[in-house]
Amino acid sequence: MNTILQQLHLVHDRISNAAISCDRHPDTVQLLAVSKTKPAAGVLTAYQAGQRQFGENYVQEALDKIASLRADCPDIVWHLIGPLQSNKTKPVAEAFDWVQSVSRLKIAERLSAQRPEHLPALNICLQVNISQEASKSGLSITEAEVLAADIAKLPRLCLRGIMAIPEATDDNEKLSAQLVELRQLFDRMAEKHPTIDTLSMGMSNDLELAVACGSTLVRVGTAIFGSRNV
Repeated sequence: MNTILQQLHLVHDRISNAAISCDRHPDTVQLLAVSKTKPAAGVLTAYQAGQRQFGENYVQEALDKIASLRADCPDIVWHLIGPLQSNKTKPVAEAFDWVQSVSRLKIAERLSAQRPEHLPALNICLQVNISQEASKSGLSITEAEVLAADIAKLPRLCLRGIMAIPEATDDNEKLSAQLVELRQLFDRMAEKHPTIDTLSMGMSNDLELAVACGSTLVRVGTAIFGSRNV
């Protein structure tokens, strides 16, 4: 578990250095520790080191961790960053703080209707398929702008921004172009929707470039917890 502490420290250093190198304050970039397939013990270790925001891809795995860690980690902020089927919206609406992978109005409507009244509004990011790859979920830029207007009207949701997984490529020029396009979309949407403040892009391999292109939240798993358990 000491490895997790060391890796977490290194990731924070990478974020800080990336921000400073492009004249941004390090506090303008948040770290989402992606704990999918990793045991609750690893999450607890990162939590005890000060990490509070955690991302999960798989609903049932996440719900099990949330239940097991509730007593010891009462102020964890849980993000769902993986796909969400309509038959699983109720437990997600009840247990999560954020859903970053919304790309259909039907899912958003169900989350709003099923969000308990005693909880704050559920924070929502729209997933954008900026590389237009058939294998990826997400909206086109035009679809995202239309869906944002619809979601902003739902009473138990708070539209916070956009999330994307750009193309896996070694071509930094191509990757940078996609990240810049996402930043431009984010800026346009933020002008129309005052609750929007989150641009979720950048992972273990490309967080520096993502920060340079305006990311406000990077999603890092492997660089903290090690390779994913298959």
